[in-house]
Amino acid sequence: MAAVAHDASGHHDDHGHHEESFVSKYIFSQDHKMIAKQFLMTAIFMGVVAMLLSILFRIQLAWPGESSDFVSFFLGDTWAPGGVMKEDMYLGLVTIHGTIMVFFLLTGGLSGTFSNLLIPLQLGARDMASGFLNMLSFWFFFVSSLIMFGSLFIETGPAMAGWTIYPPLSALPQAISGSGLGMTLWLFSMAIFIASSLIGSLNYIVTVLNLRTKGMTMTRMPLTIWAFFVTAILGVLSFPVLLSAVVLLIMDRLAGTSFYLSDIIVNGEMLTQHGGSPLLFQHLFWFLGHPEVYIVLLPALGLSSEVIATNSRKPIFGYRAMIGSILAIGFLSFIVWAHHMFITGMNPFLGSVFVFTTLLIAIPSAVKVFNYITTLWKGSIVYTPAMLFAIGLVSTFITGGVTGIILADAALDIAIHDTYFVVAHFHVVMGLSAVFGMFAGVYHWFPKMFGKMMNTRLGYAHFWVTIVGAYGVFFPMHFVGIAGAPRRYYDYTVYNDFDPATGDMMMDLNVIITMFAILAAVGQLLFLFNFFYSVARGPKTVQNPWSGTTLEWTTPVEHIHGNWHGELPTVHRWPYDYSKPGYDVDFVPQIVPLREGEEEGH
Repeated sequence: MAAVAHDASGHHDDHGHHEESFVSKYIFSQDHKMIAKQFLMTAIFMGVVAMLLSILFRIQLAWPGESSDFVSFFLGDTWAPGGVMKEDMYLGLVTIHGTIMVFFLLTGGLSGTFSNLLIPLQLGARDMASGFLNMLSFWFFFVSSLIMFGSLFIETGPAMAGWTIYPPLSALPQAISGSGLGMTLWLFSMAIFIASSLIGSLNYIVTVLNLRTKGMTMTRMPLTIWAFFVTAILGVLSFPVLLSAVVLLIMDRLAGTSFYLSDIIVNGEMLTQHGGSPLLFQHLFWFLGHPEVYIVLLPALGLSSEVIATNSRKPIFGYRAMIGSILAIGFLSFIVWAHHMFITGMNPFLGSVFVFTTLLIAIPSAVKVFNYITTLWKGSIVYTPAMLFAIGLVSTFITGGVTGIILADAALDIAIHDTYFVVAHFHVVMGLSAVFGMFAGVYHWFPKMFGKMMNTRLGYAHFWVTIVGAYGVFFPMHFVGIAGAPRRYYDYTVYNDFDPATGDMMMDLNVIITMFAILAAVGQLLFLFNFFYSVARGPKTVQNPWSGTTLEWTTPVEHIHGNWHGELPTVHRWPYDYSKPGYDVDFVPQIVPLREGEEEGH
């Protein structure tokens, strides 16, 4: 495919941008690098909020009914009378924790931050296709974050129907206190978030297709760009389905329709709504919900591909196979959604189809893992903090993937569906892998974003505390789930009434899980200190601190509008020429022309 270049004479001149006001430079910026920083800062704030919520409800699960000054401080007397969390608020915290983590930290922090930062830089473009739409995408994201965060502080409490907001609990304002205003705010926040995601995704797609520099063919693009490109396509195809589900739910709540409601009795009275189906909502939700897993995962896998190749000082193994696996994961992610619905009474034959497609998606995922391990094999590995997190991602991706194969089988899933086994699976494969990919990205591209270096020792400490804490939290959860503990329960002491041994095990493990969760949360303070201190006072970086081959390391360290002085770079080779025979240095940038008789890597 022919690459399309910006006309060098048509780019924004550097002079005149020194006069930008504070507002146009830092707040309503149209520069992709600044917008990436805005996304990252917002995502970090939301991540801290979600982490705090998880600590609060973990304290309740470990020591049910016991008074806690920590819980009392954050929730007050309304939601934690005598320092004991109310049942409703427990459900609210679980709901908002899940929502923030999936959409606001992982989607915003990965796609929003790194697609914005890297797509123009790695493709050799001056900026995104539309700077204005890019700015709009961030501000929609920011407003939806504020609404979601604000819903925690209203009198009736936040949404309490779980992050999947299944009707009728979410459709009937009278069902539970959080089903009133809190649920409405949740729905409006998500509608604005979807608008942000769609605007951003369309911008990324157009930029990848139209603004590649001279010589940047599709098969010379770094794997990060391939991952962002396919992620953007997934977002454009799946988020509108969630929007339709949300709009229908708003109508059920406010306009008296019955898309999802039928034959419901409240306080002995039959409601007038009939003919709807709550299963319709599940189908619509999970049609987004499963591609969403890969909207979160693919950018993390793309970032780690780059980090692993750079720090192994080796070409990435199987470049074309990696592109193929990204495309295959993208395609298959749309035909697996009903594995979330094996116990809904769905036709068993239909279930078997989804078993097959779900097991099928393990193949491209395994290709990625195999290629990572083969790239690491006999590499001259440089253990930067980014590299440790990228290797951590490979570890969690394998661990979580194995439990996914168990859950993909309908016969096995029926026994452990909606238990803590499921919670453990998706936290390891989606939560941890994506978070590790995000940390790898932040540590690796921090010099590019801020022109400074982060502290390596603090980065090492952050990694080891995080991975020990993370496995300490989610590994025991598998056993709690196999023992039969259902998810979203407020208090597990009820098990002691009919199976004391199982009840005692659950309670003991819950205490251990909570202690590890607190350890992991404290570990993130190391990152926050390292990040903000380095932004303010970190040592200045050199142009190419990791000796990378991709185009972003050819741009000047100082922040300039338009990325490159003068003409745009021309690309002559693929992005993974590390340790190439015949060269004095162990990396050959993409802008170096091929020698006579030299073959391109892939």
